[in-house]
Amino acid sequence: MRLKISESKNSKSLYVIKSTYENGKHSSMIVEKLGTVRELEKRLNGQAPIPWAREYIARLNYEDKQGRNEIIVKHANSKRIAKGIRSSYHGGYLFLQSIYHALRLDDICLEIKKRHSFSYDLDSVLSRLIYGRILHPSSKLATARFSETLLEPKDFDDHHVYRALEILADESDFIQSELYKNSAQVVKRKDTVLYYDCTNYFFEIEQEKGLKQYGYSKEHRPNPIVEMGLFMDGDGIPLAFSIHPGNTNEQVTLKPLEKKIITDFGHAKFVVVTDAGLASYANRKFNDMGSRAFITTQSVKQLKGHLRAWALDAGGWHLAGDDKTYSLSDINEETCYDKMFYKERWIHENDLEQRLIVTFSVKYKNYQRLLRQQQIERARSLIDKTPARINNHLQTDAKRFIKRISVTPGGEIADQDVYGLNEKAIADEESYDGFYGVCTNLEDDIEAIIKINKGRWEIEECFRIMKHEFKARPVYLSRDKRIEAHFTTCFMALIVYRLLERKLGNKYTSTEILAGLRSLDFYKVKGEGYIPIYTRTDFTDDLHDAFGFRTDYQIVTNKQMGDIFRKTKK
Repeated sequence: MRLKISESKNSKSLYVIKSTYENGKHSSMIVEKLGTVRELEKRLNGQAPIPWAREYIARLNYEDKQGRNEIIVKHANSKRIAKGIRSSYHGGYLFLQSIYHALRLDDICLEIKKRHSFSYDLDSVLSRLIYGRILHPSSKLATARFSETLLEPKDFDDHHVYRALEILADESDFIQSELYKNSAQVVKRKDTVLYYDCTNYFFEIEQEKGLKQYGYSKEHRPNPIVEMGLFMDGDGIPLAFSIHPGNTNEQVTLKPLEKKIITDFGHAKFVVVTDAGLASYANRKFNDMGSRAFITTQSVKQLKGHLRAWALDAGGWHLAGDDKTYSLSDINEETCYDKMFYKERWIHENDLEQRLIVTFSVKYKNYQRLLRQQQIERARSLIDKTPARINNHLQTDAKRFIKRISVTPGGEIADQDVYGLNEKAIADEESYDGFYGVCTNLEDDIEAIIKINKGRWEIEECFRIMKHEFKARPVYLSRDKRIEAHFTTCFMALIVYRLLERKLGNKYTSTEILAGLRSLDFYKVKGEGYIPIYTRTDFTDDLHDAFGFRTDYQIVTNKQMGDIFRKTKK
């Protein structure tokens, strides 16, 4: 800041002015009008106005340097705001940007540029696609619009986004392998145990083409779908993914992606954990080789007859750390409510030796019975109100408890079908309540194996975040490469988000985190800085503490914000 003296015919006025630099242009602005020399002489009791003004400005500059100055923002109710000038900006991306650069995604973009011929800034495009997916999930064009609201302007044109998608699709494998290596420098990866699962995403079209194919939709929608296979580590951080046509059998998707992890990631010693739907003989056999192993859910109902009889037998049960043998018919369900009983045996079939572990829990039994009772009530409601909707049902649908009677007691064809509860089906399913099966080739402690298997919920959480929070579906893109690029950016966004969760100590839910980040808006004061217009909370305090910079001052000066920009890009 410096002194400006403005002279007119009748007076001499003193001003405090400040040099500004914005959007590549140097300018200056009036910070404060001190008054005319005549006014100051009266107010200062004879003290010379100009030396006083210079001393006053020197003090302001010192306080500004120390970060202790107070900034006065003046607005007039008689002046209209300038047309086309933005004054509100979003800053929640700064915390994502810190993780983005910690993962060295900017360096990955530079490496990709060496192999392709393009002039736009891939780093700028990719970072905005990731920030937009987390903070403002929408179309690619809408993401480009959202990028204009960030504190730092985007450095690309709208058409560059679609060109970048082609490059990201071609380089997806390279990006995944580099992210794995770089993430290990950010956080210790729990990659001795890997969880794998599949899900699918639907399109808002009806025509099959390329990756978009009709298949079994987990959301039961009559639309073409695309299938995603995802590997996740023991902390719930994604490791690798693959995209397949929607009509692909999910059981054949595991081995190709696992081979990619072995070759591209240089990682060959791990335990693969899957649910029963991915537990084919081929997948188990593949992970019975080398330094790999498997843990997979095993349906007790689908065991061979002699194994099912053994699993459901009341005798021969154990508790961890206890040599005693228990019979389920003798246990007290109240005192044993939270206890986990188990039995185990090795089975050898089709040249594969594996360990079958079956557990029983009173708590799990009661939970299953509660769910079934709710389904029985829905079945009764269907019989009473909408019998026309009964015929087709899924394996877990309440309709499986309904039976149709099409003949009279005398064996004649009935005039109309009669529906009722299938008591036999209910009783048969009830006999499996409380039982849970796992197959593995590990010889580890049973409690450890069960604990590892329970971690599968994290991969379901990953899919939930992508589908609901990041709005990864429905997919509106049509070209296969752009579809692959869409899921590549969703995958990267999920890694960035999961690392942010971890940095916050897994203290907040995804809803709390995303709502908090999306609220971090600022009002720009020209030439001065940015005023936070969000509500300070425990979450924002923890967020700033975790990342080592603060945006929650009454005003963040341009210099302070510049320092934050640099800090988030180290």
